[in-house]
Amino acid sequence: MAKNKFHDGPGPSQRQLRVGELIRRALSDVLARGDVHDPDLNRLSVTVGEVRMSADLKIATAYVLPLGGKGQDEIVELLARNKGELRHVIGKKLALKYAPDLRFRLDTTFDQMDETRRLFAQETVRRDLDE
Repeated sequence: MAKNKFHDGPGPSQRQLRVGELIRRALSDVLARGDVHDPDLNRLSVTVGEVRMSADLKIATAYVLPLGGKGQDEIVELLARNKGELRHVIGKKLALKYAPDLRFRLDTTFDQMDETRRLFAQETVRRDLDE
């Protein structure tokens, strides 16, 4: 595996985090304002929880969830269908030299938090934690 010449740690670099957050905000703004020419996408409210950048900043993976959790199957497909337009709008908005390729995944953070709460609520786990 090739090492990034600016970062060899296990997690993302400061640059990856900064660019990811800029793209997250821009993507959220574009989706909230309905700047995409797809009425199917514009009728949904989408939360962009996180954007993770590849080490070379060429790929941005956005973790998304439709507001209320309804339409999860549809949202990733709609975003992928419009990724070219989204990439263009975000590249222009952020004045990036190279706009990254956008990929979309469902954000399962809330599901994981619910599962963690459920596990901590179990009697056997509470008993172990109290010891």
